[in-house]
Amino acid sequence: MSQVIVREAVPHDVPALRELMLAYIVDFYKYPAPEEDKLNALIHKLLDQIVGIQFVAVAEDGGLVGFATLYFTYSTLRATQVTVMNDLFVVEAERGKDVAAKLFLACKAYSAKHGYGNMSWVTARDNARAQAFYDKMGGQRSDWQDYAIDPAGTPE
Repeated sequence: MSQVIVREAVPHDVPALRELMLAYIVDFYKYPAPEEDKLNALIHKLLDQIVGIQFVAVAEDGGLVGFATLYFTYSTLRATQVTVMNDLFVVEAERGKDVAAKLFLACKAYSAKHGYGNMSWVTARDNARAQAFYDKMGGQRSDWQDYAIDPAGTPE
């Protein structure tokens, strides 16, 4: 079994991280690729820890094999800062080897160390594998209903 380490993303990770993010967006979730400048801007905001932070999983050969994105926000109900782990992706060849757990635990440890009141996770309704993983990691399913709204759209 390969030894994978998890650490905060750094500037020299950007090319490989961009490719991983595109694999996650386009190949895994079947979404259209975002505009290159928008994806780059997001990566750099995360590197600067402005809106969140990214952790990367690094294989023995130095290649990136996964990432997790932890966004910073607030909870009115908790009256405190909270984090949202909105992305957790591991390349197929490394799945089932505790890489996802290492990424998850890095996010959890960061949230605890920096005094965030809660860490939540978001995944697709049909991503049963991710849901089973979150259940295994001690997650509690929310009673809240999630909605997505296009701010440029108009109600019918």
